[in-house]
Formats: sequence, C-alpha cells, structure tokens
Amino acid sequence: MESKPPADIANGHNQALDVYPKSKEKIEDRGQWNNKLEFVLSVAGEIIGLGNVWRFPYLCYRNGGGAFFIPYLIFLFTCGIPVFFLETALGQYTSEGGVTSWRKISPLFEGIGYATQVIVALLNFYYIIVLAWGIFYLSNSFTWELPWASCNNTWNTGSCVEFQKRNETYNWTAPANATSPVIEFWEKRVLRISSGIDHIGILHWDLALCLLLAWVMCYFCIWKGVKSTGKVVYFTATFPYVMLVILMIRGVTLPGAAEGIKFYLYPDLSRLADPQVWMDAGTQIFFSFAICLGCLTALGSYNKYNNNCYRDCLCLCFLNSGTSFIAGFAIFSILGFMAYEQQVPISEVAESGPGLAFIAYPRAVSMMPFSSLWACFFFIMIVLLGLDSQFVCVESLVTALVDMFPSVFRRKNRRELLILGICVVSYFMGLIMITEGGMYVFQLFDYYAASGMCLLFVAIFETVCIAWVYGADRFYDNIEDMIGYRPGPLIKYCWMFFTPAVCAGTFAFSLIKYTPLKYNKSYVYPWWGYALGWLLALSSMVCIPLWIIYKIATSKGTLRERIGRLIRPSEDLPKTKKEQEKLLAIFASDNSLHQQDGDPSREGFVLVTDKETNC
Repeated sequence: MESKPPADIANGHNQALDVYPKSKEKIEDRGQWNNKLEFVLSVAGEIIGLGNVWRFPYLCYRNGGGAFFIPYLIFLFTCGIPVFFLETALGQYTSEGGVTSWRKISPLFEGIGYATQVIVALLNFYYIIVLAWGIFYLSNSFTWELPWASCNNTWNTGSCVEFQKRNETYNWTAPANATSPVIEFWEKRVLRISSGIDHIGILHWDLALCLLLAWVMCYFCIWKGVKSTGKVVYFTATFPYVMLVILMIRGVTLPGAAEGIKFYLYPDLSRLADPQVWMDAGTQIFFSFAICLGCLTALGSYNKYNNNCYRDCLCLCFLNSGTSFIAGFAIFSILGFMAYEQQVPISEVAESGPGLAFIAYPRAVSMMPFSSLWACFFFIMIVLLGLDSQFVCVESLVTALVDMFPSVFRRKNRRELLILGICVVSYFMGLIMITEGGMYVFQLFDYYAASGMCLLFVAIFETVCIAWVYGADRFYDNIEDMIGYRPGPLIKYCWMFFTPAVCAGTFAFSLIKYTPLKYNKSYVYPWWGYALGWLLALSSMVCIPLWIIYKIATSKGTLRERIGRLIRPSEDLPKTKKEQEKLLAIFASDNSLHQQDGDPSREGFVLVTDKETNC
C-alpha cells in the first residue's frame, strides 16, 4: 500500500494536506554509451571530417610534400595527442560537459569552458552550410549529363568554355577571360555571388531547403542523446570510409594518377626553413583533432569510469592522421588525372577547401566514365563526413547546457526541446550565408570564428590549468584510478612544458604574420568586415580572462584567499582508491578514539559500539 502524508489533526481534517505535489517529475539519468564502439565511432565521426579530405592533402603538397610530415608529426606528439587525451580523460573523470568539468577542476578557469562553447556555437552556424552545398550538388548529380560538365545551361555566360574538349580541336585557342562550366556552376548557380559583403542580396530558397534538410538530419541524429547518437554513428562514421576506398581505387587506376601522387609526396626539405610550414602543421592538427571545442570532453563524459580512454585516444589519433594520409592518394590521383586530361601542370588544378570539393573534384568527376555515379559517391561522402562532425558539435553544446542546468533540462522532453531550439536558431543564423553575399560572411566565420588563433589560445590555458593549477601528478593519479595504470611520462611533460610553449609560440607567430582575409585572393573586405571578423575571434578568447577577473572581484577575503579558494577542486570529484583508503583510515582512527574515551560526538551523543547494543 502507498504511504500517505499524515492528516491535519489540528484542523480536524481527515484528508492529507496538499503540501507536496502528488506526483513529482523525475530528473532523468545522464546516460552512458552502451559499449565502447559507440564512443569510438562517435569520436571518429567528429574528428574525421572535411579537413582530412580537402585540407591536409593540399597542405602536404604546398609545404614540401613528404617533408611536411616532419612538422606535422612533431605537432601531433607534442600538442595533438596530449590535448586530445587531456580533454577526453577530463570528461570521463568528471562525467560533466564542456563547462561544468572545468568548474569542478578549478572554478577560476571555468571561462575555458565558456570559450569552447562560444567557438562551438559559432561553428554550428557556418559549418553546416557546407552540408547544404553538398546536398545541392548531390541533388544535381542524378542526371545523365552533369550540369557542371557543359556550357549549355541557362546560367552559363558567353565566356564559358569546355576545356576538356580542347584536345579534340586542332589549333584550339582559349578566348580571353574564358571560364570553365564547373566554375560557372559554382559561382552563378550555387552561390550566385554578389560583388561584395555590402551587397547581401536575396535569399536562395533552393539552398535554404537544402540547409533545412541538413538541420533535420542533424536533429534526429542526436534528439535522444547518446541513445540515438550511438546508433547513428555506426553508419555515418563508417560509410565515408567505404566511399573513400572506392574513390581511391578508382583514382589510382586513372591515367596521370602517378604524377599526381608524386606531386603529393615528393619531399622538398628546403620548405622546412619557412615558418609558415610549421604554422600550417600546427593549425591542421588543431582543426582535424577537434580539440579546444569541448566536443571530446562531452563525448568522454558518457564513458564508464573505468574505460581505458588512453588506449582509445592513441588509436583514434593515429586513425585520424592515417585517414588524412590515405585521403591524399584519393584526391591527388584524381587531380593528376585531371591535369593529364587538360595537359596543364598539377599546380594549376590543385586547390584546397571549398575549391577542391566543389570545383576541382567535380571537374575531375565529369571527365570520368559513368560520371554521375562517381559524383553521387563523392557528394554522399562529403555530406556524411560533415554530418557527424556537425551533430557532435551540437551535442557538445547541448551536453554543456544540460549539465549546467540539470534540474531544468533533465526532464521529460526538455532535452529534445533544447536541441530543437538550438537547431532553429542556428538555421536562421545560417540563412544569411546562403544569400548572394553569403559566401563573404561564410569566409569571415571560417577565417576568424574558429581559427587556429582561438584554438591555440584556449589550448594554452587548458594545459596550464591541468598541469600547474590542478596538478599534473594529481591528474595522473585520477587517470591511473580510471584505467588501472599510469601512462608514460611524456604526455605529462607535454602538458607541463612542451604543449603550452609550442602553442604560445605558434599563437605569437600567427599574430605577427597575420594577413587580412581576401576572398578568392582578390576581394578586400571593408573595414567593418574585418572588425566583425575580429569580434568573432575575440568573442571566445575574452571569456577566459573576463571570467578570471569576475570571479576574483566577486569573491570575499584577501586576494590570496580568493585565489586559493577559486583554484581548489570541487569536493564532488571522484576520489581515487588511495584517497578513499586514506579517508577511511582517518575515520577509523577517529571512531576508535571516540569509543575509547567516551567523548561525545559532534552531535552531542556518545558513540556506542556494536557489542554494547542489544540489536
């Protein structure tokens, strides 16, 4: 039988008072991954994205081919793996999201969490635009003749020339200001780009529908938290590998592929003297490993406490770098084929970023037999590579907000509504980037909002906080308690010395060598455009110093007392076995002392041993 509250005897009532609600809504559990594979695939889906396909191969070619692996591997072992492991282990140890995990480690450095979430929020606005473009290209690939393969379309101009047909014409000469159909499709059909950022123009409703579809897919991938995310990644994280392998096999069998691979890997050791090569290696590590975004902390927080996150992190880091290396073969074999077909140097067709995904590669695909089939394969890969990176970023933001306000959002359907709200707001924010002047806004976000400068700044404070404020040895004790052994000392020394030093040096170099953004290497933004860009960059970086100032100013006591109190970890953090044994020993000795002396306890009662009871 159910127990009822006592009746109000004083008032003569026989019914229970309605002091408490009859049914109290239960706060839902935080949730965990069902198995290790869900965690591994989720992280793999986040870190293995478009940067592996469209940025790393180009950087390798531009910065000395095989010689680029020297600075890349140095940054991998001194910055990439240590910070990757730090963030994942932090989430697993605290079981908290990107903000509350830092609050528990050191309240003074909670601003690190806010900085990462500002970057993620800005990333959510613009990264998904690439998916909208990919969906648009995919929808135009289901035709016998690809629309970017010919000049017989309504958007083509009189300057459009099908360059691939020039070998078939004797003494063919390209007219002045000639453009290819693939460039005209990109600029005049997809972007319909205006003359500048001050001419935003009209909204493209076909792209708006593609963006809506991208957000709908993103929402249903994560709307049930780790229950849905853990199932979706079985497909979204593995299928791109199938596409990549198919494209690589097809690419290396094409004529001219060998020359393309040679351009990709041929080492030029003289390029190592250029500081920009080292800067590119460092920023590529930070971009491709998704560090300093709070995503790894959020994903790690759903692990079981005793999961071997050290082994997982090493495997995932090597998987990410290996994928980048393999993607280079798929990309440059195709570019070598395209250069062979057009009889031009590979340097004229090698591009990076959107130029590779939406100009160079579609042009190469249009030259293949069964071009529509290969176009579908490629853009399915692009969409899936971007999709899991996108929904994990949204999951990171949602996890941070839910952990900050658990009593509000861990109730029935509250989380789903929060995700819906974030998706709707982000969708409307993204609409400005699919207008006629939207590409200029997109480039501002890409160049400033989630730039290497912001990520390096956050990484400096993350490593300093863990290594010097919380304590590298103490964090190693926590890791040992979780995985059963202590990792090698190299990572600890990286946290203490190498990583902050390398990040600080690279950050300073990026400021010294700063060059303002130019769209397509020609368009110069107005002054207010650059001001907007710096506002986006500073919006995340200022969170850390402003939070430190705020916490010190609002605390009580002397400055030393305030700082000492604010750098103290939370008492709610899990205790290691050694700490538990120490506390038990202290408690046992105190208990024994009270029993012998008969001293009253803190509550004023004399402790009674089991032998003295009649129970």
